[in-house]
Order: sequence, then structure tokens, then C-alpha cells
Amino acid sequence: MTIQIPDDLARGLEGFRGDSCRPERKSVEQLAVERLRTLLDHPTSPQSLLRTIQALPHPSHSAVDDLDAAIAEARLPVRDQGAFDR
Repeated sequence: MTIQIPDDLARGLEGFRGDSCRPERKSVEQLAVERLRTLLDHPTSPQSLLRTIQALPHPSHSAVDDLDAAIAEARLPVRDQGAFDR
């Protein structure tokens, strides 16, 4: 798999080629993969959010009915007059 990245980001990754920047002696590719994994594991990542939403319990039919009733009860009547017509 090939990932296209902007030139400025690629130039930034080139700075990791020197041994002084990589005390663990990891390749640039290994460092990039590690950084990507930390982004995906971050609580605000889209994948994390999707997993959290999918883990939520589904509401019962009665809870949905109660919500629909509350929404219908809170609706304002439609008026032909605008606020300035009064």
C-alpha cells in the first residue's frame, strides 16, 4: 500500500533519518506507522467515536414512542401572521 503525503510532511519525516533523531533506531516508515496508530487510538478519532456509538445500547420501542410524544407535544402551532403583522 502506498500513501501519498504532502511534500512538506515528507520533508519533515526526512529529519528522522539521522540516528540522533531516532535513538530507537527505527525506520522512518516505522515511526510514521506508530504516529498513525496513536492518532487512530486517540479518543477523538472518528474510528474511536464510531466504536463508542456502536457500543451504545439501542433504545426500546417504548422509549422511542415517549420521545416522539415529547417532540409532538413541544411543537408550536403554525401561524399565518408574522411577528411584525400583529
